Amino acid sequence: MPFELQDRLLQTPRPVRTATHAPMRDLQSSGDIKILIIDDDTSTCAVIQAALSNRDFQTDVVLDPLLVESALRAGEYHLIILDYVLPGLEAEQVFAWIKESQPDAKVVVVTGYPSVDNVLSCLRARAHDYLTKPFQVDQLREIVFRCLEEKGLLRMTEEALRESLGAAIRERRKALGLTLSNMSDRTAVSLGYLSQIELGKNSASIETLYRICLALGMKLSDLFQSVQRC
Repeated sequence: MPFELQDRLLQTPRPVRTATHAPMRDLQSSGDIKILIIDDDTSTCAVIQAALSNRDFQTDVVLDPLLVESALRAGEYHLIILDYVLPGLEAEQVFAWIKESQPDAKVVVVTGYPSVDNVLSCLRARAHDYLTKPFQVDQLREIVFRCLEEKGLLRMTEEALRESLGAAIRERRKALGLTLSNMSDRTAVSLGYLSQIELGKNSASIETLYRICLALGMKLSDLFQSVQRC
């Protein structure tokens, strides 16, 4: 979905999430991921490339604004990180090239000159997000990972999913003031098995998760939603 306009208008930085967001080691890709970085500033490109250094990421860089159109037409990209202000080019023209040549690519805009007009322009172009320079490296990674997850190119590893589900169940149980023994009585699942599920040491069947959700007064869909990175 497009970024929230209100946050950009107020120029409030988005918090960098650590506890609830899985790092790259907890994610796995479905194949090679192609990323195009368009920015005339060499140092910014170097920072972005370093931030996204991963064996599954192929990052191409365009520094010369005169080469932007040809680069966009040369190959297919999953994600484009675009500097909003490029010498000699209008942002609307670049967005038009992207729409024509890279219709399936997610677009993240970075700029050192934020303004309401820029935000509205990016919103009309359906950019995924908008970052102001200087940006935090962790914040950039978080946005990129979210983009790729939404495209189905990144997903949580089985181990990370088990741990996240277990943590969500444990948090909900404690918030309700329930003990593992209480949960065992409510679900007819052994106390030891419930403990292993909460610790992320054991995978639970859908039926077991359904029983747990009933005992916790929540829907199964809500449980899975709670472990998704937002």
